[in-house]
Amino acid sequence: MQEQLPGRLGDPNMTLLTDPRMDPRVASLLTAAGDLLDGIEPLDSTASHEEALARCEQIESKIEQAQPLAAAARRGLGEVHQYEEVIQGVDGNDITLYIHQPINRDGPLPCIFHTHGGGMVFLTAADPNFVRLRNALAQSGLIVVGVEFRNGAGKLGNHPFPAGLNDCDVALQWTDAHRDELGISAIVMSGESGGGNMALPTTLQAKRDGRIGSIQGVYAMCPYIFGGYANPPTQLLSLQENDGYTLNCSLMSTLVKVYDPDLLNAHNPLAWPYHAAPEELAGLPPHIISVNELDPLRDEGLVFFRKLLAAGNSATARIVPATNHAGDLSFPDVAPEPYQETLRSLRNFAYACAQ
Repeated sequence: MQEQLPGRLGDPNMTLLTDPRMDPRVASLLTAAGDLLDGIEPLDSTASHEEALARCEQIESKIEQAQPLAAAARRGLGEVHQYEEVIQGVDGNDITLYIHQPINRDGPLPCIFHTHGGGMVFLTAADPNFVRLRNALAQSGLIVVGVEFRNGAGKLGNHPFPAGLNDCDVALQWTDAHRDELGISAIVMSGESGGGNMALPTTLQAKRDGRIGSIQGVYAMCPYIFGGYANPPTQLLSLQENDGYTLNCSLMSTLVKVYDPDLLNAHNPLAWPYHAAPEELAGLPPHIISVNELDPLRDEGLVFFRKLLAAGNSATARIVPATNHAGDLSFPDVAPEPYQETLRSLRNFAYACAQ
């Protein structure tokens, strides 16, 4: 008997909740609580920028409804010192940095420079899940700098590309300049989804400016880096295989329109790093590209990993089975094993980069 193709490639009616590859614990939770797209009507390609902004606000509001539960589940700070620094951006804007570090520490430690998810258009670094992640990393023996960059929409918008990238770049320069004060032995760029995007072009910008030595490693999780979701190419099969699993191409096309309203940066690697040329990728620090098995974005991350290798870089890829988009980071209490494994992987990578 011929084996059926995975996901919607084999069954166009397949959903995240009926896909046999999905972690049943998370599927049960999502059956009860709903997935991200539930109740969100797609916009067609003729939708205006204003309509796209409104849709992003709707999504952000829906996510915020679950945040009191996430905040209640958040673990205590433990042996973590948390404080804020406010620096000035290139447009005279304030950028808040959330700094977490172990209270009991002995000497310099690796630093995770964290850029949060949200497609570069919604969510904030102050959201409970991101605070919990930074605390957990600090408890494991790392310094974490979380950047509150400007979004393309939502309560931190309307600031399209390159506003958020500029904020991350300024924040990286500040972090590098304060290595001794913070006790940093290495800086590792890291983020998930839109934050995975931000980690990569901030690195490319540092290279363009002759500052690549400020970064010792990059750990991008489920990176949202292609941008051409309105017309998915056949080489990115996961966009069809997992379409509608937490994300879909229609929604992502809307987010693209918000981030780059005139679509003038469709192939600009500082907006969509998937399109970086080999010479732009050459000479970068070590990378890990981590993707989720049941994520529409899975294959663009793997293609980028191969591009890094082809450009002569040290690069590793990991696929987290049975997880949807950012699923290894999103359900730490329901599915603790992938959450803890990803944290261990990131911590071990950071310490290796500090050698």
